[in-house]
Amino acid sequence: MSILRLCFAFWALTLQLCLAAPVPQPTVSLVKRAEAGPEIGGANFPDPSIIQVSGVWYAFATRTIGSSIHIQIASSPDFVIWTILKDPDGSQKDALPNLPAWVDASSPNTWAPDLIQIENNFVMYYSATTGANPNQHCIGAATSSSITGPFTPVGSAALICPTFQGGAIDAAGYWEAATGQRYITYKVDGNSQGHGGACGNGVAPYVPTPIMLQPVSAADGYTLQGAPTQLLNNNGAADTGIVEAPSMTKVGGTYILFFSSGCFTTGSYTVSYATSTSITGPFTRASNPLFATGVDGLNTPGSADIYRDGSHMLFHGNSPQGTGRALYTAQIVINGNTVSA
Repeated sequence: MSILRLCFAFWALTLQLCLAAPVPQPTVSLVKRAEAGPEIGGANFPDPSIIQVSGVWYAFATRTIGSSIHIQIASSPDFVIWTILKDPDGSQKDALPNLPAWVDASSPNTWAPDLIQIENNFVMYYSATTGANPNQHCIGAATSSSITGPFTPVGSAALICPTFQGGAIDAAGYWEAATGQRYITYKVDGNSQGHGGACGNGVAPYVPTPIMLQPVSAADGYTLQGAPTQLLNNNGAADTGIVEAPSMTKVGGTYILFFSSGCFTTGSYTVSYATSTSITGPFTRASNPLFATGVDGLNTPGSADIYRDGSHMLFHGNSPQGTGRALYTAQIVINGNTVSA
C-alpha cells in the first residue's frame, strides 16, 4: 500500500470517529437565588425580626389586620422550613397578649417587633397606637424569660414617643460588642403628619422621617441614656418621602445600616443600606438597593432585619398568592462598603 493510500485511510477513519462522537453540550450556569420565599405558604407575616436561641431560628411579625393576635411568632430549625407557633389549644400564639395602658386598646395596631437577648432574659421592642392620639404610634418594650413569651410590657408609659414629630415606629436593637453599649434604632414617623400621597408623605412639602440612634442601658436594654442621634433622613421625592425599618450590623470596622425607602404599599419600597465607620455616622447610602421590585421576581420587598452574624436576613414582600406581605429569607455577603445577595 502506498504512503498516499495509508494517509487517506487514516484520515477517513479519523473523520468517522469524530462524526460518531457525541457533540459537547454548552455549559449552563445555574444561579441560585440568594433569597428564598415566600415562606409559611405565603401567609401574611409583615415586618419580620430575627433571633436565634439554642440553635433554633425565631421570627416575630406585625399583627394581621382583623386578627386579635398582637405579635406573631414563627420558628425554624434550619432557616429553611418555617412554622407559625400555636398554643396547646391549637390557636395561634400571641407573643404579646396583654398591652399596656398607654396603648389604644380598641385599635392597637401593634407593629414591627424586634427581639434582643440579655443573658437569660429577652426584650421585645414594638410600636402601637396611643390612646392619646390613635393616629400616631409610639414605641414600647416588653420582657420575658422565654423566647416564645408571653412578654410583659415594661412601665406604664411608652418608651419612645415624640408625638410632636409624628410618633415613632420600627425599633430595632443593636449591641456594640467592643464596648458593651446597647442601642435602639428607630424611625420618627413623620409621615403621620404628612401632606398626602403615598403613605401620607408622597407629596411636597415632605415631612422628615429620620432614622434615630438611641443609647440604652446595657443591663436591661430599654432604660434610655442621653439623647438620640439622627443617622439618616428621607430625600424627598427620591424616597417617596419615607425612610424606615432600620436594622444595623457591623462587619470589620464598617457599620451597615439597612433601611427601607419608599411606601410599603407601592413598588417604590426597597431594602436599601448605608455605611459608616462610626456608629453615629455620617452614613453614605449605597447607589443601588439590595432588594427591589422586579429583582428575582420580588414585589415590594422591605422591612429587613439582619441577624448579628451579618449574614442571615429576613424581610417581607407582597405574596404572589395575594395573601399579604409574606416572609422572605436571605443570606447576604458584606464586603467592606458593599452588600450582595
